[in-house]
Amino acid sequence: MLECIACGRRRASTGQLGLEFYEGGESVSERAQGKLWGILVRKQRWGLSWQGRMALAAFILAAGVLLVLSIHPFLAVTHRVNTNILVVEGWVHEFAIKAAVKEFKTGDYERIYVTGGPDVGSSHYTSDSQATAHVGASNLKAAGIAAQFIQMVPSRVMTRDRTYGSAVALRDWFREQNLNVSSLNVLTEDAHARRTWLLFQEALGPRIRVGIVSVPNPDYDAAHWWRYSDGVREVIGESIAYVYARLFFWPTYESYGS
Repeated sequence: MLECIACGRRRASTGQLGLEFYEGGESVSERAQGKLWGILVRKQRWGLSWQGRMALAAFILAAGVLLVLSIHPFLAVTHRVNTNILVVEGWVHEFAIKAAVKEFKTGDYERIYVTGGPDVGSSHYTSDSQATAHVGASNLKAAGIAAQFIQMVPSRVMTRDRTYGSAVALRDWFREQNLNVSSLNVLTEDAHARRTWLLFQEALGPRIRVGIVSVPNPDYDAAHWWRYSDGVREVIGESIAYVYARLFFWPTYESYGS
């Protein structure tokens, strides 16, 4: 039982009434001093009751469900801007190539720029024919886009972030050709869109408005991505990559072009 004993002495230094609390014959101040020369200290603290633990568990569960349901729409964003330029990342698969053809034919586009550097697994740049920009341009031609509408813009150096390197190569190409570009839309795959949008806007700068077009991956249902191994791998991988690009990515080179 906690007892409070008011010591009727005045403290000489402060002139205030001194109060000392005792529990089980040991004062609180003595207990706070601890044992083993002050290495161990025992203190009173507040803790969660079982009601508090239940409320915390319910909050964490609700937050987790909200995150699972909202993360894919956040990553696989589509936000077009008014423009006559369509940019297609050259590494995209056949389903995205088909979507790019439809996007070009149904929109007010006049030109397609295909970006990309050395393919995954390449240790260094060898030639434009080995760049994903060349592969993507060839796939667009095979899918029905006339060659005069397609411009390949390869990135010729290996970088820590291929997407950013491709965007800087495109920026440099615009400058070399003295093109005054004010806006463009970038087409890419599924959950990669959010990071692509971020890095292209960072590379191209505030003078160029960047839109983004995300093409859904037919290998899994986006509304239930956690039920598919491809969906889990895509969403988790792109979530980590986006956080890295947002918080920890700092460009090393000013130019990634030729």
